[in-house]
Amino acid sequence: MGRRRRRAKRRSRPRGAGRAGNAERTNGRERRGGLFGSIRYLATLAAIVLFIRVFLMGNYVIDSGSMENTLLVGDFLAVNKLAIGPRIPFTDVRIPGYSEPRRGDILVFDPHHEENMTLVKRVVGMPGDTLEMRDKVLYLNGEAQEEPYVVTAGPRDDQHPDMSWQHAHLVGGARGDYQPTWDNWGPLAVPPDHYFMLGDNRDDSLDSRSWGLLEGWRFKGRVAFIYFSYDRDSYRPFPWITEVRGGRIGDRVR
Repeated sequence: MGRRRRRAKRRSRPRGAGRAGNAERTNGRERRGGLFGSIRYLATLAAIVLFIRVFLMGNYVIDSGSMENTLLVGDFLAVNKLAIGPRIPFTDVRIPGYSEPRRGDILVFDPHHEENMTLVKRVVGMPGDTLEMRDKVLYLNGEAQEEPYVVTAGPRDDQHPDMSWQHAHLVGGARGDYQPTWDNWGPLAVPPDHYFMLGDNRDDSLDSRSWGLLEGWRFKGRVAFIYFSYDRDSYRPFPWITEVRGGRIGDRVR
């Protein structure tokens, strides 16, 4: 009799009740698995983006006219960090790049004269070079340079107290009568692992003439191309839409 009663109880359970419970548990596990999978996917994607930004490619936005007409205010630049070798964040350790800074490169760097600032200028002097400027003409190792990218706005040949650093790097030693001006200075000897940086818009650029030579470890990357550009000085509404410089997008920077 006891067995019959137990069998009867088993028969009395609604069909599919066990299956429904199993389905609910399965759906719960699938939802949790889907949530954890989404989190893993987003975390992986964030790690990849962070790796690219820290070690491979960065960006820089031009907000001054010091590199006109090569670079314009409102140009968004893609910066190749791997070319020079990226620094490990929060350290002075640099991962070796696949190339070295070259004369003529347009590089992004952290200047030594002001913290929390990033600049972009052109390399005109390499370690071991002798540089001089006479009436706005740059001389490299005694030879006048052709610089078709240079813009000059007119007379500016004024003195600046910050240019006194040049006395320590004069070829032949410091001289009491040396009075460098914006357009006439040198000859200067560039020491090892230091670089001389100038803006292409020579009369509207604060560069190595005033704040001095740049240490090589301060470079952050080589400017590769313009990935977006708009006329930021436009008075039209929404200039990032209405004043896009489509012809500059994708241009390589040289």
